[in-house]
Amino acid sequence: MSSIFTLICLVAMVIPPSLGNIICYPFFPKLSLKISNYISKRLAPWVFAVLDAYLGFKFWAYKEHVDELPDQYIVITNHQSLLDIPVVMNFMRNVSLRFVAKDILGRHIPLISEMLRIEKHCLIPRKAKPMDAMNYIGKFGEQVVRENQVPVLFPEGSRTKDGNVGKFYSAGFRKLTESSNLPVVVCALDGGYQIRDLFKIFTNLKRGCYRIKIVKIYEPPKSKEEANEILEESKVLIQNQVEEWRKLPSLKKY
Repeated sequence: MSSIFTLICLVAMVIPPSLGNIICYPFFPKLSLKISNYISKRLAPWVFAVLDAYLGFKFWAYKEHVDELPDQYIVITNHQSLLDIPVVMNFMRNVSLRFVAKDILGRHIPLISEMLRIEKHCLIPRKAKPMDAMNYIGKFGEQVVRENQVPVLFPEGSRTKDGNVGKFYSAGFRKLTESSNLPVVVCALDGGYQIRDLFKIFTNLKRGCYRIKIVKIYEPPKSKEEANEILEESKVLIQNQVEEWRKLPSLKKY
Protein backbone atom coordinates (compact mmCIF):
# COMPACT_ATOMS: atom_id res chain seq x y z
CA MET A 1 0.00 0.00 0.00
CA SER A 2 2.83 2.39 0.86
CA SER A 3 4.44 1.75 -2.53
CA ILE A 4 1.24 2.63 -4.38
CA PHE A 5 0.75 5.79 -2.30
CA THR A 6 4.36 6.80 -2.90
CA LEU A 7 3.95 6.27 -6.64
CA ILE A 8 0.84 8.47 -6.65
CA CYS A 9 2.68 11.21 -4.73
CA LEU A 10 5.66 11.10 -7.09
CA VAL A 11 3.47 11.19 -10.19
CA ALA A 12 1.55 14.17 -8.78
CA MET A 13 4.85 15.96 -8.12
CA VAL A 14 6.57 15.13 -11.40
CA ILE A 15 3.85 15.36 -14.07
CA PRO A 16 2.93 19.09 -13.79
CA PRO A 17 6.50 20.48 -14.16
CA SER A 18 7.29 17.88 -16.83
CA LEU A 19 4.31 18.84 -18.96
CA GLY A 20 4.84 22.53 -18.23
CA ASN A 21 8.42 22.39 -19.42
CA ILE A 22 7.56 20.39 -22.54
CA ILE A 23 4.94 23.00 -23.48
CA CYS A 24 6.98 26.07 -22.54
CA TYR A 25 10.38 25.05 -23.94
CA PRO A 26 9.66 25.84 -27.64
CA PHE A 27 7.61 28.99 -27.04
CA PHE A 28 8.48 30.54 -23.67
CA PRO A 29 12.19 29.92 -22.92
CA LYS A 30 12.31 32.22 -19.89
CA LEU A 31 9.40 30.39 -18.24
CA SER A 32 10.97 27.04 -19.18
CA LEU A 33 14.18 28.15 -17.45
CA LYS A 34 12.21 29.03 -14.29
CA ILE A 35 10.56 25.60 -14.33
CA SER A 36 13.96 23.94 -14.77
CA ASN A 37 15.35 25.87 -11.80
CA TYR A 38 12.36 24.71 -9.75
CA ILE A 39 13.06 21.09 -10.75
CA SER A 40 16.73 21.19 -9.81
CA LYS A 41 16.50 23.32 -6.65
CA ARG A 42 13.13 22.37 -5.14
CA LEU A 43 11.70 19.21 -6.67
CA ALA A 44 14.74 16.95 -6.30
CA PRO A 45 14.90 17.37 -2.47
CA TRP A 46 11.13 16.83 -2.19
CA VAL A 47 11.30 13.60 -4.21
CA PHE A 48 13.92 12.17 -1.85
CA ALA A 49 11.89 13.33 1.16
CA VAL A 50 8.80 11.44 -0.09
CA LEU A 51 10.86 8.31 -0.76
CA ASP A 52 12.26 8.49 2.77
CA ALA A 53 8.89 9.11 4.44
CA TYR A 54 6.90 6.35 2.74
CA LEU A 55 9.43 3.75 1.59
CA GLY A 56 12.29 4.26 4.01
CA PHE A 57 14.60 5.06 1.08
CA LYS A 58 17.55 7.02 2.47
CA PHE A 59 19.60 9.71 0.79
CA TRP A 60 22.95 9.86 2.60
CA ALA A 61 24.83 13.06 1.75
CA TYR A 62 28.15 13.07 3.60
CA LYS A 63 29.55 16.40 4.70
CA GLU A 64 33.30 15.71 4.51
CA HIS A 65 35.17 18.39 2.51
CA VAL A 66 31.98 20.40 1.82
CA ASP A 67 33.38 23.37 3.76
CA GLU A 68 36.57 23.20 1.67
CA LEU A 69 34.86 23.66 -1.70
CA PRO A 70 36.25 26.54 -3.80
CA ASP A 71 33.95 29.09 -5.41
CA GLN A 72 33.97 27.26 -8.73
CA TYR A 73 35.16 23.78 -9.70
CA ILE A 74 34.71 20.69 -11.88
CA VAL A 75 32.88 17.69 -10.42
CA ILE A 76 33.78 14.18 -11.53
CA THR A 77 31.98 11.14 -10.21
CA ASN A 78 31.14 7.54 -11.05
CA HIS A 79 27.97 6.72 -12.99
CA GLN A 80 25.36 4.10 -12.05
CA SER A 81 21.92 5.40 -13.04
CA LEU A 82 19.97 8.24 -14.66
CA LEU A 83 19.09 9.13 -11.07
CA ASP A 84 22.73 10.17 -10.56
CA ILE A 85 21.79 13.54 -12.07
CA PRO A 86 19.11 14.45 -9.47
CA VAL A 87 21.33 12.93 -6.74
CA VAL A 88 24.20 15.30 -7.58
CA MET A 89 21.72 18.18 -7.92
CA ASN A 90 20.33 17.44 -4.47
CA PHE A 91 23.81 17.21 -2.97
CA MET A 92 25.08 20.45 -4.55
CA ARG A 93 21.85 22.42 -4.71
CA ASN A 94 23.53 25.74 -3.82
CA VAL A 95 25.47 26.02 -7.10
CA SER A 96 24.49 26.09 -10.78
CA LEU A 97 25.39 22.63 -12.04
CA ARG A 98 25.85 21.83 -15.72
CA PHE A 99 26.31 18.22 -16.89
CA VAL A 100 28.27 16.69 -19.75
CA ALA A 101 25.97 14.04 -21.22
CA LYS A 102 24.94 12.26 -24.40
CA ASP A 103 22.45 14.21 -26.49
CA ILE A 104 19.94 11.34 -26.23
CA LEU A 105 19.23 12.53 -22.68
CA GLY A 106 18.00 15.77 -24.16
CA ARG A 107 15.00 14.01 -25.74
CA HIS A 108 11.88 12.31 -24.36
CA ILE A 109 12.93 11.90 -20.71
CA PRO A 110 10.42 13.49 -18.29
CA LEU A 111 11.85 16.29 -16.13
CA ILE A 112 15.38 15.80 -17.46
CA SER A 113 15.36 16.50 -21.21
CA GLU A 114 13.97 20.03 -21.42
CA MET A 115 15.95 21.04 -18.34
CA LEU A 116 19.23 19.86 -19.90
CA ARG A 117 18.52 21.79 -23.10
CA ILE A 118 17.19 25.07 -21.72
CA GLU A 119 19.97 25.33 -19.12
CA LYS A 120 22.66 24.79 -21.79
CA HIS A 121 24.16 21.60 -20.46
CA CYS A 122 26.81 20.00 -22.70
CA LEU A 123 24.89 17.49 -24.83
CA ILE A 124 27.26 15.62 -27.12
CA PRO A 125 25.82 13.78 -30.15
CA ARG A 126 26.26 10.03 -29.80
CA LYS A 127 27.79 9.77 -33.27
CA ALA A 128 30.03 12.82 -32.95
CA LYS A 129 33.62 12.38 -34.15
CA PRO A 130 36.25 12.63 -31.38
CA MET A 131 37.42 16.05 -32.58
CA ASP A 132 33.85 17.36 -32.69
CA ALA A 133 33.15 16.03 -29.20
CA MET A 134 36.26 17.82 -27.89
CA ASN A 135 35.07 21.05 -29.52
CA TYR A 136 31.74 20.73 -27.68
CA ILE A 137 33.53 20.23 -24.37
CA GLY A 138 36.02 23.05 -25.03
CA LYS A 139 33.23 25.56 -25.67
CA PHE A 140 31.36 24.21 -22.66
CA GLY A 141 34.42 24.80 -20.45
CA GLU A 142 34.55 28.43 -21.57
CA GLN A 143 30.79 28.78 -20.94
CA VAL A 144 30.87 27.51 -17.35
CA VAL A 145 33.72 29.88 -16.44
CA ARG A 146 31.98 32.83 -18.06
CA GLU A 147 28.62 32.12 -16.41
CA ASN A 148 29.97 30.98 -13.02
CA GLN A 149 28.63 27.43 -13.34
CA VAL A 150 29.91 24.11 -11.99
CA PRO A 151 30.42 21.43 -14.67
CA VAL A 152 29.79 17.76 -13.86
CA LEU A 153 31.48 14.98 -15.82
CA PHE A 154 31.02 11.20 -15.61
CA PRO A 155 34.43 9.92 -16.82
CA GLU A 156 33.08 6.39 -17.36
CA GLY A 157 30.81 7.74 -20.09
CA SER A 158 28.17 5.04 -19.55
CA ARG A 159 26.37 3.62 -16.53
CA THR A 160 27.81 0.47 -14.95
CA LYS A 161 25.49 -2.49 -14.46
CA ASP A 162 26.94 -3.78 -11.18
CA GLY A 163 27.88 -0.43 -9.67
CA ASN A 164 31.61 -1.13 -9.69
CA VAL A 165 33.70 1.68 -11.14
CA GLY A 166 34.48 1.19 -14.82
CA LYS A 167 37.23 2.58 -17.00
CA PHE A 168 37.74 6.35 -16.80
CA TYR A 169 38.20 8.01 -20.20
CA SER A 170 40.65 10.88 -20.09
CA ALA A 171 40.17 12.94 -23.28
CA GLY A 172 36.99 14.77 -22.23
CA PHE A 173 38.30 15.40 -18.72
CA ARG A 174 41.57 16.84 -20.01
CA LYS A 175 39.75 19.10 -22.48
CA LEU A 176 37.42 20.37 -19.77
CA THR A 177 40.31 21.13 -17.39
CA GLU A 178 42.27 22.86 -20.17
CA SER A 179 39.36 25.06 -21.25
CA SER A 180 38.20 25.98 -17.74
CA ASN A 181 41.35 25.79 -15.56
CA LEU A 182 39.18 24.91 -12.55
CA PRO A 183 39.93 22.81 -9.44
CA VAL A 184 38.63 19.23 -9.51
CA VAL A 185 36.19 17.88 -6.92
CA VAL A 186 35.94 14.08 -6.87
CA CYS A 187 32.67 12.56 -5.64
CA ALA A 188 31.78 8.93 -5.01
CA LEU A 189 28.18 7.75 -5.24
CA ASP A 190 26.52 4.40 -4.76
CA GLY A 191 23.02 2.95 -4.89
CA GLY A 192 21.94 3.81 -8.41
CA TYR A 193 22.84 0.43 -9.90
CA GLN A 194 20.15 -1.15 -7.71
CA ILE A 195 17.41 1.02 -9.24
CA ARG A 196 18.72 1.51 -12.77
CA ASP A 197 15.54 0.25 -14.54
CA LEU A 198 11.81 -0.06 -13.81
CA PHE A 199 12.01 -3.66 -12.55
CA LYS A 200 14.78 -2.83 -10.10
CA ILE A 201 12.96 0.32 -8.97
CA PHE A 202 9.93 -1.73 -7.94
CA THR A 203 12.00 -4.47 -6.26
CA ASN A 204 14.81 -2.48 -4.60
CA LEU A 205 13.47 0.99 -3.87
CA LYS A 206 11.85 0.14 -0.54
CA ARG A 207 14.33 0.56 2.33
CA GLY A 208 17.16 1.17 -0.13
CA CYS A 209 19.61 4.06 -0.14
CA TYR A 210 21.71 6.38 -2.28
CA ARG A 211 25.04 7.68 -0.98
CA ILE A 212 27.21 10.53 -2.19
CA LYS A 213 30.40 11.99 -0.76
CA ILE A 214 33.31 14.22 -1.75
CA VAL A 215 36.45 12.09 -1.50
CA LYS A 216 39.10 14.59 -2.62
CA ILE A 217 39.64 18.11 -3.98
CA TYR A 218 42.50 18.81 -6.41
CA GLU A 219 44.09 22.03 -7.60
CA PRO A 220 43.67 22.69 -11.35
CA PRO A 221 45.96 20.33 -13.26
CA LYS A 222 48.83 22.14 -15.00
CA SER A 223 49.61 19.51 -17.65
CA LYS A 224 48.21 16.54 -19.52
CA GLU A 225 50.23 14.21 -17.29
CA GLU A 226 48.88 15.80 -14.11
CA ALA A 227 45.30 15.55 -15.39
CA ASN A 228 45.81 11.85 -16.14
CA GLU A 229 47.24 11.28 -12.66
CA ILE A 230 44.23 12.95 -11.06
CA LEU A 231 41.87 10.78 -13.07
CA GLU A 232 43.71 7.55 -12.24
CA GLU A 233 43.86 8.30 -8.53
CA SER A 234 40.22 9.41 -8.50
CA LYS A 235 39.07 6.06 -9.91
CA VAL A 236 40.86 4.23 -7.10
CA LEU A 237 39.50 6.57 -4.42
CA ILE A 238 35.93 6.19 -5.67
CA GLN A 239 36.14 2.40 -5.93
CA ASN A 240 37.57 2.18 -2.39
CA GLN A 241 34.75 4.34 -1.04
CA VAL A 242 32.10 2.26 -2.83
CA GLU A 243 33.56 -0.95 -1.39
CA GLU A 244 33.60 0.58 2.10
CA TRP A 245 29.94 1.58 1.82
CA ARG A 246 28.88 -1.87 0.69
CA LYS A 247 30.10 -3.34 3.94
CA LEU A 248 27.39 -1.33 5.71
CA PRO A 249 23.70 -2.20 6.09
CA SER A 250 21.73 -0.13 3.59
CA LEU A 251 20.06 2.05 6.22
CA LYS A 252 23.24 2.79 8.15
CA LYS A 253 25.00 6.01 7.25
CA TYR A 254 28.45 5.29 8.73
